[in-house]
Amino acid sequence: MQRIKVLLIIIPLILVFNSFQDDMKKSTVLFCYGKTNPIGVKDYKYVILESKHYNSKDVKIIRLQNDKVFAYISLGEINESSTHFDDFKKHTIGKNEIWNSHYIDLESKKARETLIEMADEIFAFGYDGLFLDNIDNFTIHGPQKDQAEKVIDLIGAIKEKYPKKMFIQNAGLDLVEQTSRYVDLIAIESIATDYSFKDKKCNLREKTIFEASLNRINTISATYSIPFILIEYADSKDLVELVKKRVEPTGYDFFIGTIDLQTIPKFN
Repeated sequence: MQRIKVLLIIIPLILVFNSFQDDMKKSTVLFCYGKTNPIGVKDYKYVILESKHYNSKDVKIIRLQNDKVFAYISLGEINESSTHFDDFKKHTIGKNEIWNSHYIDLESKKARETLIEMADEIFAFGYDGLFLDNIDNFTIHGPQKDQAEKVIDLIGAIKEKYPKKMFIQNAGLDLVEQTSRYVDLIAIESIATDYSFKDKKCNLREKTIFEASLNRINTISATYSIPFILIEYADSKDLVELVKKRVEPTGYDFFIGTIDLQTIPKFN
C-alpha cells in the first residue's frame, strides 16, 4: 500500500517534468556568429557558424555533437571587418549602411574567384557545408538585381567543385527555380516576426502576412522537394512563446534568436 502511495506521488511529478521539458524544447537549428565554446554546441540538426572563430579541432568537436555544421558566407556583401575586405575593395558597387558592408560586384572575375577561394578555406576546416547569405540581393528589388545570373552561376560553380557538400540558400525565393538543383535547403527570415531597426524592437507580424508567407513557402517546398528553415528574431521570452505557437505547427525546422546572432539564445 505504501508503494502505491509513493507511485501516486511520483507519476504526476514525472508527467509535469516531461511537460515542462516539452515547453522548454529548443529549436533544431542554431545560428551563432559570435565565438562560443564548441563543447556547449550540441544536439542540433543544423549548426551555422562564423568560420573565423574556429579551427579544425573546434569544428571536429562540433560535428561530433551535432548532425550537420555549416559555415556562413555571403555571396552578395563583404563586411569591413572581414579579413578578405581588402580583396574586394575595388570590386564593390555600393554600401549597406545597416550592416556596414559593401555590395560585391559579381561582374568582376576577381570577386567571383575570391569567393570560391573563401569557400576553399572554409571547407579545409572540415565543415559539412555553406550557408549562402544575401541571395535576396539578386532578386527583383535587390541592389544587385542585374547580377542574378552571376550568383546562380557562382552557386553552381561552388557545387560543382564540392558536389558532396551541403548548401543552404538564405532567401532569394524568386531564384529557387534556378538554384534548387544546387542547394539542399532554403532558409527564410522573419515570416512570423518583424524587427524594426528604427525602434530596435522585435514584434509579431500580422497573422495574415505570416499565413501568406507560409503558403508561398509550402508551395515552393512542394514544387521543388526542398526543405525550409525558418529564422525568427525575438527579444523576450513572451515573444518566443508566441512565435513557437506559429512555427512549430508548420513542421519546418526553425531557429529563434536575437537579431545580432552573436550568442546561443537565452531568453529571460
